Amino acid sequence: MKQYTSFQLINIKKLVLLLSIIPLIVTAQPKIYTLDDAIGQALRNNKNINISQMDVKKAGATVDEAFGYALPKLDLTGSFSHFIKKPKIPFPDFEALLTNATYSILFDEGVIPRDDNKYQPVETILQSFSLSNSYSTDLTLTQTLFSSAVFEGIGASKIYYNLSKAQLDNTVSKTVLDVQRAFYGVLLSKAVLEIAQASFQNSQQNYDNVVLLYNQGMVSEFDKLQSEVQLENIRPYVLQMENTLVNAKNRFKIVLGEDQAQDIDVYAEFVFEPIENIDEEALIDEALQNNFDIKSLDLKKQVDEAFIQLDVAEYWPNIGAFGNYSYAGTSDQWNFQNYSAFTVGLNFQMNLWQGNRTKNAVQQSTITYQQTEEQELLLKDAIRADVKEKINELNRVQSLIEVQRGTVKLAERAYQIANVRYKEGAGSQLELQNTDISLRNARLNLTQSIHSYIITKFELEQLLGRTSTDYLSVVNKQED
Repeated sequence: MKQYTSFQLINIKKLVLLLSIIPLIVTAQPKIYTLDDAIGQALRNNKNINISQMDVKKAGATVDEAFGYALPKLDLTGSFSHFIKKPKIPFPDFEALLTNATYSILFDEGVIPRDDNKYQPVETILQSFSLSNSYSTDLTLTQTLFSSAVFEGIGASKIYYNLSKAQLDNTVSKTVLDVQRAFYGVLLSKAVLEIAQASFQNSQQNYDNVVLLYNQGMVSEFDKLQSEVQLENIRPYVLQMENTLVNAKNRFKIVLGEDQAQDIDVYAEFVFEPIENIDEEALIDEALQNNFDIKSLDLKKQVDEAFIQLDVAEYWPNIGAFGNYSYAGTSDQWNFQNYSAFTVGLNFQMNLWQGNRTKNAVQQSTITYQQTEEQELLLKDAIRADVKEKINELNRVQSLIEVQRGTVKLAERAYQIANVRYKEGAGSQLELQNTDISLRNARLNLTQSIHSYIITKFELEQLLGRTSTDYLSVVNKQED
């Protein structure tokens, strides 16, 4: 057996330890999402989209079902019966009738002398005329020739299918917006945490400098205590922002349909891309034409109108053709006597009056249609207001961002000056603390403004129905 030196054994142990650590390093890597990656993941896993896809399939089956009512219908029926006890009905006594008829002929022909006592009284007795066994089979073909309800139903089902497709697109659009919000929510939390950590590092560096100066007898104990208090006051804020980032990531996982145990991160930057020359009226018109909610409600109104015509169809007659072939047989001892028949004909059915039910049904459908019309008008007013609100918010934030960028530069310069002044003995800890807080607030305000601008722009695009057709086609391919 090969012997190993102690040095070789140590190297082997190191190698084994390294190999055991590598999988942990690999599995510890967070899953990085870009915005497009996140949207694609959500479109594949989102439960609301899955439900909407099922609605589309259900609507497609409804269209096929509606067409089925216009196609021929073929029915096969069969039955077999056996009498354990045959039914009986009251009927004149055949034996008495036959005896009396026979004697009447013999008397009339003079074969025997007439004797009326030979006649038997004719009474009604219970008799059975049924055979013990019987069977029958029928093959019936029917074809609708005219039915307003069938024809209107086909049209209504097609509109309902289009409505379900529009609702699917609407769900996709809202899911994309939810992902964008959650994605940039994580990005905002990361940026705020970085700002808090930078402020903490400034306070830590300041504290270290003050301690060094205090040890040299150049600053008072009061300055040392102030710097330490400032440092410890920022620490809880950093911890709070760390928790905020964790919570933002967890919410992001829910939107993605990602496992909560999976460590994730996002890859993007806050890029301020201002919209130039915003035409409010043009955007409102675009929203009224392309907004997914308005499209869905307009199709809902068409469905309601089709339901009115379905109810009106009850006033019209139904005409159909039929053909029937029957084959049957009866027997008492299983030796069936079989026979068949074939018939063709037309059916005509028209309701003349049914307690005003059709009239009331039409009235209810008409009211439903009118309610949808009012809802559409109300939605359009809300869309107009929302578009104006988003435009005003974009203009407000855009005007702030340039100012806030300058404010950040001023705050950075002020902090640098305060730091130098303190080191030279011309400034105070209070001055340094105030400039640090001002710098942190300036950076935070700028970050939040850029985040607000980006999210507001996403919300405006969703109102305008500008969701990328690539995202819509991905879901439609999944549905197919």
